[in-house]
Amino acid sequence: MARHFDLTYDYLCPFARNANEAVVDALEQGANWSVTFRPFSLQENHNGPEETPVWDVALDADMGSGVRALLWSLAVRDSFPDSFTRFHVSMFSARHDQALDVGDEQVIRDVVADVGLDVDAVSQAVATGVPQRTLESEHSALVETHEVFGVPTFIVESEAVFVRVMDRHNVEDVKRIVDMLGWVNLNEFKRTRIPQ
Repeated sequence: MARHFDLTYDYLCPFARNANEAVVDALEQGANWSVTFRPFSLQENHNGPEETPVWDVALDADMGSGVRALLWSLAVRDSFPDSFTRFHVSMFSARHDQALDVGDEQVIRDVVADVGLDVDAVSQAVATGVPQRTLESEHSALVETHEVFGVPTFIVESEAVFVRVMDRHNVEDVKRIVDMLGWVNLNEFKRTRIPQ
């Protein structure tokens, strides 16, 4: 039976890119995992209580960093699931390899086209407002149920673990993380500085 876990993402975070890319690599190599990729808005996480939640901002307004990309990712994940991992990795690449603004709708449209999806069909899925409600419900559930505060966070049942994956495409690292998720005797293991 496949091992199921959730993995959070926001395209703004390089550590989320490292973890999500490696998980996709592992899946492509045949890892017996069932993964649900969950959006977590770093913009919303940094908003103050008096600010409008990112999922309530009009689609044609300035949504803040990374939010528009999350909405398009949800449209792809939920309406075109067979293309999600290609889109997902390509969106991280646009942000971190090409240094593009993933808040710019044209950048997102280009990624959608590059992975072979119908741009208008994905745009229509975003325009329904369903991805905004999905972002609201999934982000809120991550905070309320698991006290998620950042990305990437790996979640198995009631256990949630925030991890900073240092290397790209390191499948062995993410396999080790997944194996450790059930080891609850260790609460925190954090280096005091990042090795150079």
